Amino acid sequence: MEHFIVSARKYRPQNFEDVVGQQAITNTLENAIKNNHLAQALLFTGPRGVGKTSCARILAKRINQEDATNADEDFAFNIFELDAASNNSVDDIRNLTDQVRIPPQTGKYKVYIIDEVHMLSQAAFNAFLKTLEEPPAHAIFILATTEKHKIIPTILSRCQIFDFKRIGVLDAKNYLKSIAEKEQITADDDALHIIAQKADGAMRDALSIFDRVVSFSGNNLTREAVTQNLNVLDYDVYFNMTDLLLENKIPEVLMAFNDVLSKGFEGHHFINGLASHFRDLLVAKDTATVALLEVGDNTKKKYLEQASKANMQFLLQAIDKANDCDLKYRGSKNQRLLVELTIMQIASITFDGAKKKSSNYIIPATFFTSLSPTVKKQVVVNKTVQTPKEVSVTPKIAEIKTEVAKPILKNIKRRTSALSLKSIHQKKEIKSTLDEEENYDNHPRTPFTQEQLEASWKKYFFKLQEEGEKSIAAVIASNTPLLGANFEIQFSLPSDFMKAQLEKGKPKLLRFLREQFNNYGLQINVVVNETVEKKFAYTPNEKYEKLKEKNPLIEKLKNTFGLDL
Repeated sequence: MEHFIVSARKYRPQNFEDVVGQQAITNTLENAIKNNHLAQALLFTGPRGVGKTSCARILAKRINQEDATNADEDFAFNIFELDAASNNSVDDIRNLTDQVRIPPQTGKYKVYIIDEVHMLSQAAFNAFLKTLEEPPAHAIFILATTEKHKIIPTILSRCQIFDFKRIGVLDAKNYLKSIAEKEQITADDDALHIIAQKADGAMRDALSIFDRVVSFSGNNLTREAVTQNLNVLDYDVYFNMTDLLLENKIPEVLMAFNDVLSKGFEGHHFINGLASHFRDLLVAKDTATVALLEVGDNTKKKYLEQASKANMQFLLQAIDKANDCDLKYRGSKNQRLLVELTIMQIASITFDGAKKKSSNYIIPATFFTSLSPTVKKQVVVNKTVQTPKEVSVTPKIAEIKTEVAKPILKNIKRRTSALSLKSIHQKKEIKSTLDEEENYDNHPRTPFTQEQLEASWKKYFFKLQEEGEKSIAAVIASNTPLLGANFEIQFSLPSDFMKAQLEKGKPKLLRFLREQFNNYGLQINVVVNETVEKKFAYTPNEKYEKLKEKNPLIEKLKNTFGLDL
């Protein structure tokens, strides 16, 4: 069996013209060689697989070939490559600096390529500093790294830095197309485009994926074979899903999503791809932005066709909902339901108003008998329907749901100062509005237990402490409330002063408890009972009296030794 050479090695660039997507850097290096402006220390930095090491090897060969009498002469003995990942100690760098002193036997320069230079230790970097700053005239250093931030600044300041960029999708696709022609492989334009996108800017990764897909599908490279082998969702999945969303076919949308999950794809992967698809449709709606579509020619036609069906408002809202789902996905307990709700909401964006007036939205007239008089006034009834059994209600009925479930108390005006006569009158008006209470005859009166009352009472205590109202919180915690008949809460306090404090915060406490229990018939009756035992001792004398109650011998101890408080 013939030995197989992977494409990344077989088609490694042999000159600057073969390097893909780095024209600015290759042109700079070409001109530097021609004009004799080449620095003695260069640093090539950038992502993996974009041509750093290849450019270093090409540069090392070209330096000596400029002055060579024979164009075919090999200068391999003048090029030294060092892998800093495995040779990162001080001794390795000292051996290198010892070799630098020896001039080349043939050619003009000795070139030292140090790959993954960021792996050198701190001591190795320091040992390399002096040689890198003042190398011999015949030595040139080319450093390559993917992580420039790990190199110490003193090394960076001694190098001429070249930043390699990620290779564009179109550049990678065209290079793969030329390789496919050399290998006599027929490849779809969309198939090569998917490979280039999957490589994410790395040419070496693109060639590795190309080899893998060719091994799977043979000499005929189709888009279906590529998507199946790379486990990516095909464009057609998103095109079909978008058609269903535009037609408001919610059952079919859910079934299509179920098919995606049955193929082994995650909901997060699907919703991200759907958001990208909506973005591409938005880009395709304007001729000025069509160039931003990074897809093949056949797929671009499909985007232009579907973009004409979707309006701008739909796409913007769909992108917003898909992006919101993406942000909430990781924290969701039911991730599938989250995605299903999102796609159902997207399918409802273009839902026609006429469809909402179907028989499913007709509400029986008996519904209105259960509503309070206040709520009935806010319901807008369609006067064209006058049947005795049922009445058609406009969509505005959805606006009153919250009012039926939980009435809203009157708003309290903003706090006023006491620096003017006007503010005094305003405070009197606020006090009078606080004393007034709404009529809750038609509001819910949900039963609750003593345990629930004590739990909510404790919850309100912590709420007051967080808000900084510690004096009222202390009054709340001084005793336990008792649930009486007709939802009347009895609360006993030891003094009139504490009662006055509680009366100030009573409206807020009532509102809190009514909302907690959905019971708007409960009342709080505060009574003063001086026989109620104090639970807290504040002053030294009160603390002493408390201790004396527990142990009368403390009084004798105090008198015997003449102690003071």
